[in-house]
Amino acid sequence: MGLTVLMNAGPWLPVPPPGYGGIENVVATLVPELRRLGVRVVLASVETSTLPVDERISVFGDGQFPALQRPYNQVCGIAQAHLAGVVRALHHRDDIDLVHDHVEAVGLATLAAMGPDAPPALHTLHWDLAKHPALYGHLDGGHRVRVNGVSAAQLDRAPRALREHAVGHVHLATPLAVDADRRPPAPKGDYAVVLGRINPGKGQDVGARLARRLGVPLVLAGPVGPYHRPADLAAAGAEALQNPDVRFFHEKVAPHLDGPLVRWVGTVAGQERDDLLAGARAALFPLRWEEPGGTAVVESLALGTPVVATGRGCLPELVEHGRTGLLAADEEELGDLLLAASVLDPRECRREAAVRFTPAVMARRYVELYERVRTPAAPVGDLQPA
Repeated sequence: MGLTVLMNAGPWLPVPPPGYGGIENVVATLVPELRRLGVRVVLASVETSTLPVDERISVFGDGQFPALQRPYNQVCGIAQAHLAGVVRALHHRDDIDLVHDHVEAVGLATLAAMGPDAPPALHTLHWDLAKHPALYGHLDGGHRVRVNGVSAAQLDRAPRALREHAVGHVHLATPLAVDADRRPPAPKGDYAVVLGRINPGKGQDVGARLARRLGVPLVLAGPVGPYHRPADLAAAGAEALQNPDVRFFHEKVAPHLDGPLVRWVGTVAGQERDDLLAGARAALFPLRWEEPGGTAVVESLALGTPVVATGRGCLPELVEHGRTGLLAADEEELGDLLLAASVLDPRECRREAAVRFTPAVMARRYVELYERVRTPAAPVGDLQPA
């Protein structure tokens, strides 16, 4: 193909990450397939990244994730330092055909400010687009900087200026979807699982409350702020409560933890995560926010675990109600559907994942978007299905 892409994963975690890491996992899933398609990849990340690529650019030795939720005046230079390294590289070389950026807010702002002589750029929006109204509401990337969403629903809620820069959406993928339809079924337990970073938007307190009321065993798996294991959080001092996710956990989730019925196991990864998801009766997503992408959703389907969720954000795009999952309008209905999840066929979940959510599907779609970004006269807007 002869295309060289600078893939900007940011300074927060290595690629692939050692456990939790949403954006970094997306990059780790995408890059190998792009390289199979003949794309040359220059990865901008931290030095401890181990993903095979053609070149690396690093400012920091290791991931800066533990600093991410400290006060702004303590951490405001981290992402900017990383982006400054990216800009220096772009100024000193002429072989980069396109920048594919994944760094929230500052990545988009920096690339848009570089002017017409910089390479074309595609900025992937992985988050809630209501977070940065001043940036997104007045974005001017000219004909050089474009954005894509990770779902159609996400872009539908974007400010007009951001939508005018959009070239489409690309659903997230997982390596677990490869040949998922040929995988033998896993034995199912009686428990449900909520997989993801513990915070109010993910609604782990709602899930815990439902589990207690219904008598359904529930496993909460994911980090609390920078703490990946219960022992780490227990050893943290009062300073940890400055982190809003830690406060949420202590105030809203921890009171529901009782060991046998509802338990928090911390971050799970690799085979431990796969076994936990595959053995669950359902993957529960008691959302309070408009979920933009849903990595854990596609992982659950690939492992043959039906999804029971509040039907917000991208969930109706990823889950077929009554076949691969059950979507609720509110908390009361969510409880009823959780009890009914056993009627769904895990084979249908795996079939859907094998068709729609493989890394190869995602990579082909991104190559299409790269070509649109590199052709300024091409129409923009989320006009093509993913």
